[in-house]
Amino acid sequence: MNLFGPGGWLVVLLVALVVVVLLWTATVMIARARRLDRLHVRVDAARHGLVEALDRRAAVLRAVAASAPPSALSPTDRRALRAAARAAEAAEGAEAREAAENDLVEQRGRLDTDLLPPDLSAELADADARVVVARRVHNDAVRDTRALRGRRMVRVLHLAGTAPWPRYFEIAEVGEGPGPDRFDVAVARDAARVVVLDADDRVLLFEGVDPARPSEAFWFAPGGGIEPGEEAAEAAWRELTEETGMAEGKPGVGELAGPVWVRDVLFDHDGVTYAAREVFFLLHVDPAPDVDVSGFTEQERRTVRRHRWWTRTELAATVDVVYPRQLAELLGDPGSLAPLNPPVPIQ
Repeated sequence: MNLFGPGGWLVVLLVALVVVVLLWTATVMIARARRLDRLHVRVDAARHGLVEALDRRAAVLRAVAASAPPSALSPTDRRALRAAARAAEAAEGAEAREAAENDLVEQRGRLDTDLLPPDLSAELADADARVVVARRVHNDAVRDTRALRGRRMVRVLHLAGTAPWPRYFEIAEVGEGPGPDRFDVAVARDAARVVVLDADDRVLLFEGVDPARPSEAFWFAPGGGIEPGEEAAEAAWRELTEETGMAEGKPGVGELAGPVWVRDVLFDHDGVTYAAREVFFLLHVDPAPDVDVSGFTEQERRTVRRHRWWTRTELAATVDVVYPRQLAELLGDPGSLAPLNPPVPIQ
């Protein structure tokens, strides 16, 4: 075959095309690997900045506990605030620090900042503001890094190497508004949630956002607040029916089991910090029904984006934020799905 004949030119073109594709792929790989490295450096720097801001606020709160006038803080609350601040400073690891910081938030809520000396009040307000900014800088860096690591090329070619998945730092923040006293913790209604599993052990989850931070989406089980005088199981059925169309006694819908888990949570929603307790029930459906969201409230329509059925493998591999955090592990442990009294505490 003549290399420069009709057939030969085709071979040359194909080889050239392959070379171009390989060069383009290598260029993209190098660019993404470099960007990924810069993003990981950014996450590390943001994490250090966040820890420094948290440590400074804990130190300020220890000073407040030591010098606040008796009218601002009772002796019992003074000791509790000092202990919570020290526990936050001593916490090791992101999850332990989150729990310690949220405990510090609860103790901080008992402090009447209006009665503090002006200089101490101003220093505390500045420490609070620095924590808010540092946390958002950190979570923005984590979001960008997780988004890039979720790209197919990055995952298939393992461009991230052995670097651990970056995780959001979830703590309650100071509320928006003037003055240093916007740190009240509201008590939300206890909530009932339902872990809905189909015949293939896929779990139904909704994707939602906090209106104050619409870029930080997360997945959660259907459910909602327990009304006064309402049993948790009744609330679970009511919320499930409103949010999905599934109802007790419908064909293919099993019996509600549980509660299997319980979760004490401190969270922000639309600029307000809430403390609440969630109980989780278990429900098997066969086949997986169509999900009817026509019963959503106006708030749910604003904050819930979509829904889908997840396999345990998908949950274990996803870069998305899922609550409860250990849902994949819980679904893989038959013992955790058996109703217990009391239910298993989770995060």
